[in-house]
Amino acid sequence: MIRTPLRPLARILRARARGENPDEIEAENRRLRHEAIQDKARRRAEGRLVLMSACFVLAFGTVGVRMGALASSDPSEPRSQVLSAQILSQRADITDRRGRVLATNLLTHSLYAHPHQMVDPVRAATGLARIFPDLDQARLTRDFTGGRKFMWIKRKISPEQMQAVHDIGEPGLLFGPREMRVYPNGHVASHILGGSGFGAEGVSSAEVLGVAGVEKAFDNWLRDPSHDGAPLALSIDLTVQTAMEEVLSSGMKIMNAKGAAGILMEVATGEVVAMASLPDFDPNDRPRPLLKGDPSDSPLFNRAVQGQYELGSTFKIFPVAQALDLKLINPNSGINSSSPMKIGKYLIHDFHNYGKQLSATDVIVKSSNVGTVRIAQMLGVERQRDFLQKLGLFQPTPVEMVEAPTGQPLVPSRWPAVTAATVAFGHGLAASPLHLAAAYATIANGGRRVTPTLIHGRKRPQGEQVLSPRAAEMAVGMLRQVVTRGTAKQAEVEGYEIAGKTGTADKPRPSGGYYKNKVVATFASVFPASDPAYVLIVTLDEPSVSTAGGGESRTAGMTAVPVAAEIVRRLAPLVGLKARTDEKLPTVAARFQPRVEPAPADGIKLVSNK
Repeated sequence: MIRTPLRPLARILRARARGENPDEIEAENRRLRHEAIQDKARRRAEGRLVLMSACFVLAFGTVGVRMGALASSDPSEPRSQVLSAQILSQRADITDRRGRVLATNLLTHSLYAHPHQMVDPVRAATGLARIFPDLDQARLTRDFTGGRKFMWIKRKISPEQMQAVHDIGEPGLLFGPREMRVYPNGHVASHILGGSGFGAEGVSSAEVLGVAGVEKAFDNWLRDPSHDGAPLALSIDLTVQTAMEEVLSSGMKIMNAKGAAGILMEVATGEVVAMASLPDFDPNDRPRPLLKGDPSDSPLFNRAVQGQYELGSTFKIFPVAQALDLKLINPNSGINSSSPMKIGKYLIHDFHNYGKQLSATDVIVKSSNVGTVRIAQMLGVERQRDFLQKLGLFQPTPVEMVEAPTGQPLVPSRWPAVTAATVAFGHGLAASPLHLAAAYATIANGGRRVTPTLIHGRKRPQGEQVLSPRAAEMAVGMLRQVVTRGTAKQAEVEGYEIAGKTGTADKPRPSGGYYKNKVVATFASVFPASDPAYVLIVTLDEPSVSTAGGGESRTAGMTAVPVAAEIVRRLAPLVGLKARTDEKLPTVAARFQPRVEPAPADGIKLVSNK
């Protein structure tokens, strides 16, 4: 900016020429300059005032609009977008197939301390030890009087305990709100649910994480807020599950068994309606896992899924069903049952001498090892292995539990003739009761592969057809006769047409060989036989029951079968099955009454694997 001079030369000269005073010109210019400076300063101040006023109007207008919007909206809990939101998010409930709660959340509090804020640390330690007997008073005193600034005392406490701590009156004892996982049914379905624990935690919140079972398998789903709190619906029925556990527990005690497992599965869907493993635990107070010894000694061990057992004669229906499917035999075909049978340097015996020949049906009814091996030899090793693999007996079950992969069946690496023979009657291949349930469900489902699941109502693709419907129907007919006139007569429950197979297998020693007086007794069954709807597996670990003659029996027919019969009596009405009392209705067994046909000269029809 060009400033006007205070004493312009031209004006000064003219003023002197006219006899005027030049200083007046300077004074006038100085006054005009001051006035210009004042006007500029005033305009700048006015502009700032206008800008500030506009800012205040805009700010207060925004606050007013926001307050009006909040006042007219429905109240809701604000959701934080910061990292701590992951800790604050609620875990979804778990329900049974009817919507009844199996696992939910409960608001509780944690207890922590700021020792440096305590008025009387010794008195606080004494009061806490009185409220919580598991706390060490001497150690609390040392911690409170040391140099610590923060320490956890209890991750979760009850309202009564919170009030008692509050009554101590110590300002250094503080509470933090948090959610805890609650299992309102206690021990019921404990192995299925698994349990939970705390992950990332702060003084005012904690992250709940699944540690086992479906809680762990569906951990991400249960914590995902996008599901809007929708519960995870399992396939189990709480009433049926409770009844199974009650009967199984009583049966385990009566049969003096070390442990027990039971599975009830829908044939058509593979949905597990009930699955129990005993001994069990309370997921509200989950015990610590064993670090030494046999894992099955721990109540955390799930015998139904993780147990790897040689399931004995329950396997005999598999080679027989396959031979029926291939039309190598029919239910009335004569099979050489001369015992003992020699394979290489090994002899295979039957429990009783059944004579020189049995029908194929009676091989199953009387549970003939020799007859089963004869039929298995008709199949050949490769076809036998291929069929067992299609039944899912070589891979872990895909059931939705983190323990499922640990239930990998123990399959022989080599299959010489003697291995093929022993596997045919359930020795040399160890699988879980859930594997057996799925395999029997496949037979009961008209030969179409069934995959077990713990999720209710989920649509899944149809399984592979591994048996013809006709062969599957004949196999079920044979199993029905095991109950009506075979080794499982005690399984007969009037009106429910139970079909099944017993299996008693010696327990292997960890060091090799087998125990002489320890067995795993299993009864695998389907019902009703004329229209199979459910599969029931009952397994007892090391059962032993006194007989009428003063002896002792460990066979499945005397131990697992009576327990299974009582389970059917209790559970069948609960799942909506009505007992059929009309004796005129034909049963599946009636269509396959034994009529022995002549056997080949050696009782074996050798078939190539092609």
